[in-house]
Amino acid sequence: MNVQTPAPERDYLPIADHGLIGNLRTAALISLDGSVESYCIPHFDSPSVFARILDKNKNYLPSSNVLQSKFLNDKGVVCVTDFLPRQANGDTKRPLLFWLIRRVEVVRGSIPLRVECAPAFNYARDQHTTEIVVDDTIPSHTQNKVVFKSPNLDVDLRYVAESTVDNVPAPEVNLGLLDLSSKGHLGPATYCNLCLEEGQRVTFVFRISPKEGFRPQIKATQAHADELGVPLEKVIRGVAKLRPDDDPALTKELLDSLFVSTTSYWNAWIRKSTYQGSWKEAVHRSALALKLLIFEPTGAVVASPTFSLPEYIGGTRNWDYRASWIRDSSFTLYALIRLGFTNEANAYLDFIFERLRNKNPDGSLQIMYTIHGGKDLEEIELNHLDGHKGSKPVRIGNGAADHIQLDIYGELMDCIYLGQKFGRPLSYDTWVLVRELVDFVVQNYKEPDLSIWEVRGKKRHFTYSKIMLWVAIDRGLRLADKRSLPCPNRNEWLAARDELYEEIMHKSWNPALQAFGQSYEETDVLDSSVLIMPLVFFMTPSDPRFVNTLKQILKTPERGGLTSNNLVYRYDVTKSDDGVGGEEGTFCLCTLWCIEALTRAGEFDRPLFQRAIAMFEDFLQFSNHVGLCTEEISEAGEAYV
Repeated sequence: MNVQTPAPERDYLPIADHGLIGNLRTAALISLDGSVESYCIPHFDSPSVFARILDKNKNYLPSSNVLQSKFLNDKGVVCVTDFLPRQANGDTKRPLLFWLIRRVEVVRGSIPLRVECAPAFNYARDQHTTEIVVDDTIPSHTQNKVVFKSPNLDVDLRYVAESTVDNVPAPEVNLGLLDLSSKGHLGPATYCNLCLEEGQRVTFVFRISPKEGFRPQIKATQAHADELGVPLEKVIRGVAKLRPDDDPALTKELLDSLFVSTTSYWNAWIRKSTYQGSWKEAVHRSALALKLLIFEPTGAVVASPTFSLPEYIGGTRNWDYRASWIRDSSFTLYALIRLGFTNEANAYLDFIFERLRNKNPDGSLQIMYTIHGGKDLEEIELNHLDGHKGSKPVRIGNGAADHIQLDIYGELMDCIYLGQKFGRPLSYDTWVLVRELVDFVVQNYKEPDLSIWEVRGKKRHFTYSKIMLWVAIDRGLRLADKRSLPCPNRNEWLAARDELYEEIMHKSWNPALQAFGQSYEETDVLDSSVLIMPLVFFMTPSDPRFVNTLKQILKTPERGGLTSNNLVYRYDVTKSDDGVGGEEGTFCLCTLWCIEALTRAGEFDRPLFQRAIAMFEDFLQFSNHVGLCTEEISEAGEAYV
């Protein structure tokens, strides 16, 4: 619960003070104090209509992605529930409604509330008009809605007011216009002041306005019901059936149905998990969060539903992650496959196999694609936005799309290998596409690249990239052997895999440091990405070379390591020129790699296993109020990105 002291203005909230809701098309960030901070419609990569997180205690309902919070003061308690609706599993009769729904209900006492809705279209670049008009979707009486019109998108805000307690009337809602031009808004907002008492509820619906078309103008009144000799509720249902499925009549029954179907969808999905280990609640919350990153129409996995949140407050490392990275998607699918969610793996592999049919002329893949499969991700800076806590520039698109990052072939081949092992087996035609991909790797494994960290400096022979190139060839050979698939270039693959292994052991190893370095060129620079070695079966976790590297990384930065407060940095930005500049926090992915590496090494060295448990328990403490983690965490524990 949150004890709230309302104020006319508030500063940026920490990135960790947000929860996420979604419908497998897009997602919205909801702040701890109830503000919709980021929302792009209709898709993840669509222009934003809310981006307060870039320019100025909730909980999920059990086993779902429905957010609910209770705010309280001395006078009462109000419950706020936010969700993007989903149909229940198996319900294909009704179309998916692209609505953002907020239910506000007082459960004790009496609470004064103010609701403001201030969309800023096309990343706050487009002007819009705002008009209060009669809402024709209400079948039982006359009330208003607010329509916002911009050059490329129209949206509206509607509501249903009701009482859930006998002898308590439905609350009155009076919408008004609000001028925020002094704050840089390019069109009027809307607001309403409410004073709700126990049992009163108002549900707001924010949606893309439907296209103009025939809409019945009949109202269901008590007079009609009396004339027909039927209950009023039956007349309301009859009038509602006259409306199109994608623009239904807005009734409390419909909203209740959407709430039930949405929670049912998420409950049914997470019940398919096969995980039975420790920390089950944290694992399932992570799975539900990963599911929100899937773009259902294509099967693509978005790296993040947000754009331009900083890696370091006030820094320049602010990127747009609303695209489908091959690497990030593969990591996501690894996790879901191991939890038993194979349908998502099959859908993503269909997406990636389509990309294999449309490879670049030289046989390569891009490191990322749009969630629709496109290749154009032009990077643009939005200089009119301040950035989160002044972290400029704000960027959309991603200039790293054409980077050469050879590690992606390893992550992808590992994902394909696991996908066909636990999901749908490869067809012959698909195997031919995969085989061509391995041939490309064999032809290019000696080339330098820009690494998993997407450095914007010079190309180098990064150790992580070489490991994953080895993985790509190894998984190709495993597929051919286990499925008895034809492999004309088997001998070349075997020779390349073995040569690459020997090369890594000689050129990445630093005998003086007794550790693997970041690259062939800089073996004196530690990089926590090499912790992937035992995770992808490149090296046994008990190998002295790996154990020594692990122990070196576990040292504090002051002693030459990468670990601070049981959290792990990617690398020392002061020692390695990545062409970006600025500072960054510890990297959660690297911390989790370290934990898994310790766990595997701990099978042979018990103290390392105990360290793994301690690190993981500490890591969970950095989860936010709804169990989500950011990409980076500062030394002081503040969440970044």
